[in-house]
Amino acid sequence: MSDTTTDDEYTGIARPAMAGIDEEKLRSPEEPELTDDSEHDGLLPKERGGRQEPVPKSSFTSALIWMVVNTLATIGIVFTNKAIFSDPSLKLAQLSFAAFHFFVTYLTLFTISLPRFALFVPRRATLGQILPLSIAMSLNVILPNLSLAFSTVTFYQVARILLTPTVAALNYLLYRATLPFNALVALIPACLGVGMVSYYDSLPAQSAAVKTTSPLGIAFAFSGILASSLYTVWIASYHRRLQMSSMQLLYNQAPVSAVMLLYVIPFVDTFPDSWRDDVSPGRWAMILLSGGFAALINISQFFIIAQTGPVSSTVVGHVKTCAIVALGWATSGRAVTDKSAVGVLVASRGIVAYSVVMLREKEKARRAGG
Repeated sequence: MSDTTTDDEYTGIARPAMAGIDEEKLRSPEEPELTDDSEHDGLLPKERGGRQEPVPKSSFTSALIWMVVNTLATIGIVFTNKAIFSDPSLKLAQLSFAAFHFFVTYLTLFTISLPRFALFVPRRATLGQILPLSIAMSLNVILPNLSLAFSTVTFYQVARILLTPTVAALNYLLYRATLPFNALVALIPACLGVGMVSYYDSLPAQSAAVKTTSPLGIAFAFSGILASSLYTVWIASYHRRLQMSSMQLLYNQAPVSAVMLLYVIPFVDTFPDSWRDDVSPGRWAMILLSGGFAALINISQFFIIAQTGPVSSTVVGHVKTCAIVALGWATSGRAVTDKSAVGVLVASRGIVAYSVVMLREKEKARRAGG
């Protein structure tokens, strides 16, 4: 559901990368947001196209406020969407939900592009140019949303850690871009940890109160990771080819994706027999709240990218991951001694170690460049 960027944790939405920020750390995988990528910065081609957007005046208080807003909105959208998808009448209306989020994203970007706010200047791309990327963005949103619908929040969030090694592998295959040896070593426990969580979280529970992940949830998670990784790599080339900033590119993608899904929804989505009787007012409120969180994520991410450095952004990303995993665990009914907890710790330590290595390498490169 609706970062970009990639980051992200997104979700569904996805974004182009910009220098200096880790996309997967800033975003919720279900939301299309603006993106930056410090950890992947050494993998993706360096040149960046597009006009520079106005940069808000930086202040510690302002940056801190936007980081808190982004963190709370990201946590909120994951658990709100999980609650929505827990309703059997809405669980299989994924394309409709994605189209709604794409519309909210476009409306948000349209609003902040108005002269009164002028956070960016819109530019237009042709339908032929943007359609393939819009299809990829739709898959990047829908598949992770399906994963969330059929798995626990803990597994859903931990599995997103695999975005980093998958993007690294794709960039090596496509661009022969390599990672420092220490970074590769750090990714090994990250992958092993996700594997442990996948195994133990999918085992049948002895108590009905304990939530588990279905095989379908695991399948959607890994297919979603592949789709998100391909989108992350692909969007970098669109960035350069169309000479657009992240906001400009997403401004073109979102409405095309929304309209495109409208043609597919009648053949794919399963709707409640009666929207009035089967969907409670509380569920409608959650759907609107999810859209509100999507707007906050998009707006706050712009200010975070403009006002903070890669270290702050990476820390914020890890805080969001830890908070979502911890809250997901608390609501799953599992004991602290559950074996999947070991996998969570191993995966988390691995990705944190990877972040530290990449930030150090970036600092070395900066100093060497003088």
